[in-house]
Amino acid sequence: MLKRRIALRNLCSTLLVLSLFSCSSSKENQVSGPDPVDYIDPIIGAITYGEKTKDAHGFGKTFPGAATPFGLVQLSPDTFTGGDNGSGYSYEHKTMEGFSFTHMSGVGWFGDLGNFLVTPTTGKLQTNRGVPENPEGGYRSRYSHDTEVTKAGYYAVTLDDYKVKAELTAAPRAGIVRFTFPENDSSRIQIDLSRRVGGTSTEQYIKVVNENTIEGWMKCPPEGGGWGGGDGNADYVVYFYCQFSKPLKDYGIWSAKIPDVPRKMKFIRQDDYQLAVKNAEIFPSKEELQGKHLGFYTNFNTKEGEQVLVKSGISFVSAAGAKENLEHDIAHWDFDRTHEEARNSWNKAIKNVVVSGGTEDEKTIFYTALYHTMIDPRTFSDVNGNYIGADKKIHQTSNFTYRTIFSGWDVFRSQFPLQTIINPKLVNDEINSLLQMAELSGRDYLPRWEMLNSYSGCMLGNPAVSVIVDAYEKGIRNYDIEKAFAYSKNTVDNTGNGELGYTHGNISKTLEYAYSDWALGTMANSLGKGEIAQEYLAKSKNYRNIWNDEVNWFRAKDSIGNWLEWKGKTVHGQGCIESNPFQQGWFVPHDIEGLRTLMGGEVAYRDELISFFENTPEDFLWNDYYNHPNEPVHHVPFMLNTAGVPHLTQKWTRKICNDAYGTDAYGLCGNEDVGQMSAWYVLASIGIHPISPGDNKYQITSPVFNEIEIQLDPDYYSGKKFRILANNNSSENIYIQAMTLNGRPLNRFWITHQEITEGGVLEMQMGTEPVIHSIN
Repeated sequence: MLKRRIALRNLCSTLLVLSLFSCSSSKENQVSGPDPVDYIDPIIGAITYGEKTKDAHGFGKTFPGAATPFGLVQLSPDTFTGGDNGSGYSYEHKTMEGFSFTHMSGVGWFGDLGNFLVTPTTGKLQTNRGVPENPEGGYRSRYSHDTEVTKAGYYAVTLDDYKVKAELTAAPRAGIVRFTFPENDSSRIQIDLSRRVGGTSTEQYIKVVNENTIEGWMKCPPEGGGWGGGDGNADYVVYFYCQFSKPLKDYGIWSAKIPDVPRKMKFIRQDDYQLAVKNAEIFPSKEELQGKHLGFYTNFNTKEGEQVLVKSGISFVSAAGAKENLEHDIAHWDFDRTHEEARNSWNKAIKNVVVSGGTEDEKTIFYTALYHTMIDPRTFSDVNGNYIGADKKIHQTSNFTYRTIFSGWDVFRSQFPLQTIINPKLVNDEINSLLQMAELSGRDYLPRWEMLNSYSGCMLGNPAVSVIVDAYEKGIRNYDIEKAFAYSKNTVDNTGNGELGYTHGNISKTLEYAYSDWALGTMANSLGKGEIAQEYLAKSKNYRNIWNDEVNWFRAKDSIGNWLEWKGKTVHGQGCIESNPFQQGWFVPHDIEGLRTLMGGEVAYRDELISFFENTPEDFLWNDYYNHPNEPVHHVPFMLNTAGVPHLTQKWTRKICNDAYGTDAYGLCGNEDVGQMSAWYVLASIGIHPISPGDNKYQITSPVFNEIEIQLDPDYYSGKKFRILANNNSSENIYIQAMTLNGRPLNRFWITHQEITEGGVLEMQMGTEPVIHSIN
């Protein structure tokens, strides 16, 4: 149904252009197609689990609502609170709770945010959400996908139980909702201040400022669950400054006397807790209240088709900051104007990379993927530069935007290498933010997986070091370089392979820590810190300490050197995190030659790689071989370039792009992981991708598109644009026959960051048959 909807949308766009052209007296000879922004469809990936689910990790877990590039606000629908439903919305759910102003994109684990939940209702006021099996028992409503509209910066749906159409759009630090009501003498807008994805806010405050305005806050500490069910240590306060287009005449606050139990999800699901919420005390005309479980409502009469708007600024600093954010971003009641501004912001952002050729579906996948890479790391500071630091105090910045949600273990592989090309200023922002976190937290080392200043410790490795080193080596250096190096060194010293030269019982950690040792050594070398460089580059070889000749593969061993039980390369666990030894064992990106030697030479290395892919299922869903739904293997297709079989890199990346990505809610075969899954597609589909961030190399592969044009930031790079041309390209002609770089023959399958950012043209001739030996 979704593919049909997208096809119809594209057809309508084409027909509209044709009709306008036929009525025009313009002398233009060419009909322009849709703008790149018109290909974006945020429904792609917006499902957690469904009929096709084969594993515990599920699908894309993106949100389908309205946002702006790297904005603070993500105004999106929420179908269910609880469980591994990190975005708050999943396409297979049949009922909807309402629309909240903050969301995460593509995360596993118990999610967070989903704050300030606004719901239009009619009839009797209900103070609890209810359950999907009995929506009438709460304020949730049924809805149909037939009424959903998902575009860049816009979302619409009709809540069937209330016959209310909701339209959402966003600005960077504020959002606005337009509700179209039926004729009713008991219409209402209600706001659940306690609501939080993966848990609850534990304390709230609300004040009626005037007949159109409310303000307040919601505290969200780990005790209320949220990120990782509370284990992610997310601890934040959301402030709001909210206005209604219809004056507040009949309004009130509800307050639930909840049981004295922990506030995490497993407790608030209990019947006694939900009964207390259902029986919350109503305080009509109450103008101010602070409590543990509050909500606000405003009642009014509506005529058929009457529109009532709600807009709110959001801040993580103060109510005054939320007010300033709203007044700066949406100082009017023109919903369509805000929508157009959001659309234009996306059109401008994604025009950094423009593709031509390819099918309409491939363009939809591409531009939506590019869109998904521009959700995080999101803005965390207010329009005035104020932000809450890792010391819980207010700070201000004027020379960078303080950012948050750094899914390090995921995004160092593709997401940040992509941004170094198309958004170097963003990379600088993130590095400055990471350095502030290290300093203000008092830890003096970098977070691994950061969310709203929390050191959640999720996953493994030292990915922030990779991001810093990759940026520095590429000339992105608008931060305190010595501080960046010092905190990077502290990080690898804090979490590394230690005196053993490997991590007890763990293949994944041993290999990833060896890579971050290499990254630090590389930066030390560039800074002229020779002794440190020598020390850490030597440590980067420690991956060899867990190579076991008996099984001819990496194998976990204990702290006294005993090999642990071996069940085979494809059996998950055995010291591997979200992977098996076959998958994790390829993570020696910094020393391919050393890995090749361990495996027994060129032929053995090549044969292992080939078998890894030949056993991969056609649908690319979770499996024991090339497991695209998860990050540890994302660099492996490009390693075929280093095995003397570059045609297989071309074959497999085209196949992955074609079969592992789609145009509907199931369009991501695994968690989006805060931009990583989509960034892989963007890079692979334009024909480049790194193996080892920090070495300044991108491996070359077969582009999906015939022509790619990358606009380069003149504040960082000398070139104006870089183009990739694939002549005679098609779904059959996937193999590179010959290449030139700026008109000169290119006899290698990699290109440097500097060669790209100096501007120029990489041109390929494509054909149906692999050329194995003509290019080396």
